[in-house]
Amino acid sequence: MNLLYGIGFVAALLIALLMTPLVKRFAFWVGAVDAPNHRKVHSRIMPRLGGLAIFIAFIAAYFVVSPAINTLKTDVVFGLLVGGAIVVLIGALDDRFDLSPKIKLLGQILAASVVVYSGAVIDLVNLPFADGAVSLTWLAVPLTIFWIVGVTNAINLIDGLDGLSAGVSGIATTTILVLALMMGNVTVALLCVVLLGSIAGFLFYNFHPAKIFMGDSGALFLGFCLATLSVLGFKQATVVSLLVPIMILGVPLSDTFFAIMRRWVNNLPISAADKSHLHHCLLQLGFSHRTTVLIIYGIAVFFGSSAVLLSFMSEQDALWGAVLLIAILLFVLVLGAEAIGIISKTKKPVLHFLNKIRVKTMQLSTRSRMSK
Repeated sequence: MNLLYGIGFVAALLIALLMTPLVKRFAFWVGAVDAPNHRKVHSRIMPRLGGLAIFIAFIAAYFVVSPAINTLKTDVVFGLLVGGAIVVLIGALDDRFDLSPKIKLLGQILAASVVVYSGAVIDLVNLPFADGAVSLTWLAVPLTIFWIVGVTNAINLIDGLDGLSAGVSGIATTTILVLALMMGNVTVALLCVVLLGSIAGFLFYNFHPAKIFMGDSGALFLGFCLATLSVLGFKQATVVSLLVPIMILGVPLSDTFFAIMRRWVNNLPISAADKSHLHHCLLQLGFSHRTTVLIIYGIAVFFGSSAVLLSFMSEQDALWGAVLLIAILLFVLVLGAEAIGIISKTKKPVLHFLNKIRVKTMQLSTRSRMSK
């Protein structure tokens, strides 16, 4: 089986390496290009549509290896492939014609519905202090669609620097792959392997300085794949395992959450574009393009490692550990967000509160020394 995984990875890698230059020429030919503006960090016209190369490599490599494996869940694979084709088509049209957000959202909901129809649904949750699993019943379908659409857009939101979305998606894919191998989930493992090979091949052209952008066709496809793979891997979720996919996708999900909070604090529409995402803030602090990307890679590796560590624990042992870990992560995230100004440049309540405590402590210490 390991040999087949290796063949799938190499096949996807080589196909992506071969297809990306062809897609680049095609993007220029059809006019699917990204012109620089006040929100962009690039200074020249760049071709989009890189997602086509990733998608073609993914599909081709899967069909190269899958005939040799007879234990695959072909129904859910079919759902991912068809749904993936829909989001790639929507993304490609947006790369060329700039579709309205409503049309893009409808396309994503349609793609997610295909996955749900194929049987990939979060249907059971084991709650603490409850006997057995609790069925989500009628909540299962809307919850799964919401998750898939949300993650799909989260990956798209962080696609702002050369190699950022591709690299973060590759790290998340690797984490899901490790967990799938631990659980013996052959279907998810194979899909992760070929997706990882496709990302690696494309990243050769997309890392700074990029020769091509993945565009919405790539960012939406990667987000869709990650969301679907996480559902396939954790569809019967315990309290702890329910946190695993959230932690795997910690970078895009936290950046999306902070973007929503930022727009709410500043009385802006949630769909409003800005230049205050995590990568923008790091650039404004003086980090170089490449260093910023590598810092975010490091954060993604930390989230992924935490997810793997959490999955090694038993449910009983991990419950309170998970609560403590999440509390620490949230506290660190809030401090980091306020420090770099990702929510607001002026409103920093937690830092101001901690600063007041520090000043108060220093005053008490000074009074104590003077009274002696």
